[in-house]
Amino acid sequence: MAKIIITGGTGLVGTKLTELLIKNNHNVVILSRNPKHKNEYKWDVSKGFIDKNALVNIDYIIHLAGAGIADKRWTNERKKIIIDSRVKTANLLYEKVKEQNIQLKSFISASGIGYYGAITTDKIFEEIDNVGNDFLGEVCQKWEDAAHQFKTLNVPVTILRTGVVLSKKGGALEKMKTPIVTPLGSGKQYMPWIHIDDLCQLYLKSIEDNLSGIFNAVAPEHHTSHTFSKELAKNIKRPFIGIGVPSFMLKLIFGEMANILLEGSRISTKKIEKNGYSFRFETLKKALNNLF
Repeated sequence: MAKIIITGGTGLVGTKLTELLIKNNHNVVILSRNPKHKNEYKWDVSKGFIDKNALVNIDYIIHLAGAGIADKRWTNERKKIIIDSRVKTANLLYEKVKEQNIQLKSFISASGIGYYGAITTDKIFEEIDNVGNDFLGEVCQKWEDAAHQFKTLNVPVTILRTGVVLSKKGGALEKMKTPIVTPLGSGKQYMPWIHIDDLCQLYLKSIEDNLSGIFNAVAPEHHTSHTFSKELAKNIKRPFIGIGVPSFMLKLIFGEMANILLEGSRISTKKIEKNGYSFRFETLKKALNNLF
């Protein structure tokens, strides 16, 4: 049994992951700005504060905290919030672990496939590929750099670059279940995705199999916006129209943020599979059948 701190533990992934870890006999501590439950402890990044009781006998930290990438338009202020909510939180954790000489077994951080940039190409991106030259690339680079600090304390670091997370409640699927399902823009951009159960299993594997390094956390089956929407419409028995929502409309509504909807490339899963992970939901059909 390990004692694990989770930041962002009340979010979509954090809630599900907490359930899985507890089910596997781990002790989970959640850092929260407003603690409400027995296993939640207060932290305040602006004041550099973490309740010292949260850090007692801690084995692992799973860092999921971060303002939603697609929640609001990307104003300069919002961009700063997106970066700071990931980087400053990791920095605070690093400072406390160093200050208290905590012998962590591993620091495990979320990241995003946005690391490779919001572009549509024929390339299938692997973990060794370069960072993208756009805002999402910048976010992920700074996010990961903050995690890599822990190596200076001889703490192994694991980073999961995550695609679109599919879940029953909340997340991307809620927004996609429109009365008429359509692709976005050209529909040719790829949409790397992962079932929430597979993602949570990857975090569990990182702990129980001492996984370290950077891994793409997406399902092995590739889908474009067009093929994804078509499969979704079929599954939820709603009409599908192949003509996409025009790009200019999305850009008017979302501004620069529209890039994450209109662009996307394939992402390789070879590395995580070579490390012994078998996806439970390797196809979109299987994932949707489970969720609906």
